[in-house]
Amino acid sequence: MTTVNPRILPPTPSATNPPLLIGELLETGVRMAGDNQIVYRDLSRHDYRRFRERVHQLAHLLSARGVGAGNVVAVLDWDSHRYLEAFFAVPMIGAILHTVNVRLSPEQIHYTMEHAEDTFVLVHQDFVPLLASMHERLPLVHGYLLCQDEAGKVDTPLPLVGEYEALLAGQPGHYDFPTFDENAVATLFYTTGTTGNPKGVFFTHRQLVLHTLGEASTFQAPGFELLDRNKVYMPITPMFHVHAWGVPYTATLLGATQVYPGRYEPEMLVKLLVSEKVDFSHCVPTLLGMVVGAEAITSGRVDLSGWKVLVGGSPLTESLARKAWELGIDTRSAYGMSETCPLLTAAILPCDIAEADFETQLPWRCKAGVAVPLVHLQVVDESGTPLPQDGESVGEVRVRAPWLTQAYYKETTRSEELWRDGWLHTGDVATLDERGFLEIRDRIKDVIKTGGEWVSSLELENLISQCPGVAEVAVIGVADEQWGERPAALVVPTDLNNPPSSEAIQAFLKRFVDEGHINRWALPSTIRCVDEIPKTSVGKLDKKRIRQEV
Repeated sequence: MTTVNPRILPPTPSATNPPLLIGELLETGVRMAGDNQIVYRDLSRHDYRRFRERVHQLAHLLSARGVGAGNVVAVLDWDSHRYLEAFFAVPMIGAILHTVNVRLSPEQIHYTMEHAEDTFVLVHQDFVPLLASMHERLPLVHGYLLCQDEAGKVDTPLPLVGEYEALLAGQPGHYDFPTFDENAVATLFYTTGTTGNPKGVFFTHRQLVLHTLGEASTFQAPGFELLDRNKVYMPITPMFHVHAWGVPYTATLLGATQVYPGRYEPEMLVKLLVSEKVDFSHCVPTLLGMVVGAEAITSGRVDLSGWKVLVGGSPLTESLARKAWELGIDTRSAYGMSETCPLLTAAILPCDIAEADFETQLPWRCKAGVAVPLVHLQVVDESGTPLPQDGESVGEVRVRAPWLTQAYYKETTRSEELWRDGWLHTGDVATLDERGFLEIRDRIKDVIKTGGEWVSSLELENLISQCPGVAEVAVIGVADEQWGERPAALVVPTDLNNPPSSEAIQAFLKRFVDEGHINRWALPSTIRCVDEIPKTSVGKLDKKRIRQEV
């Protein structure tokens, strides 16, 4: 990258240049929202003015308990109005919000809390026994604030400082939030990989504000139009996972009605989708598959037509997108990763495609899409040379944007691996076409090499998912003495009592060989029907565990 020295004029001595701080997102949202609501399950609702007041009260509560600038505050809660308040109050006082992945193993949770140097914890009643078992091994924590949905005494040796609502009620309704450097760390969470301990990923106020502005611009793009103040938003991506993809910050900025479902229970999710008239959600394909397969939906007893869902974390298959569309659910893909805050691309359709019928749009909806504002993205070969945008040249995706994590927390070596040559390397293999549309072909570690030829596990999963009788599929490479690796597939049937045969799936795939979509060596050597496919803590296919079990 060329560096130049353009002319910089001195500002007026009395001029100010306010820092980009998360608090401004909240203030803007309150101005925009009117009487729009923050809803928690069927238990509570209040407007944005009360939301702001509760954020101020939480700031007082934390400060009174000794939480100050630079301290790390952990949250172990289901998706709730309390969690949303912590998204703002904790970083707004200059502290750091640690969103703990409650789906990790107890030892991994302990590792992340110890590594993050947590000093204060907001804990839902469901996780009190878990923390009680590790409290003695968390010597830096000096207080635990209990979060309850129903009043009642909790019998625990954990040294609780009190209950969230009871203590909040006694706090003043205004807090004089400080101003500080926009490059101060605001949030921290941990992402798991194929080896080693979870890695700490952190973001600054500046990064989160810029990501929010970029996401808001993307969500209001012509033909995309997912979110504005007239829409109702409900996440189905946990708030501990990359700030629920950053969308709660964006929804707040826009003043949209926000619905938080607590623990993800199918009955409650469907109830809220209907009763609150939810317009927009986001989730991984697995959760969307659960919804479109629910008996209440498929029987027509519940109508979700008009619901828009942004799908990420794993590729959206054409089969799942078609099933959703038949139920009136409008799905699109987006792409990013924990280290990128996460949004990098979105399937905003080209004008000519946007005007076409659904079947023409379908493959475009399932691609990763185009780079969103302020994202610079390349597909490169092994030497780092950018490849042609021809939709065929395959290489690794690397990116630059103003909201990418600058390092793994206390992980120098891993950070250097992430940021080779001044670009963040995603580890994903993809193509770019002449329109700038990104199509993810695989993770580098998941590409299957058979007889010297590369086979995309994602492409095979997409094709097998379209076979009648297949509800879910995962494809991996398994060692083969003759060919090095061969594809193997695990399939969850739609009917466990009448699963499709391996021969039927092979016959279905052969038509794609005949049509030239895949080569004959891509046909799986092994296809096995199973009751369930292992998933990660955020609902993605866990190919590490799948390889161990196949």
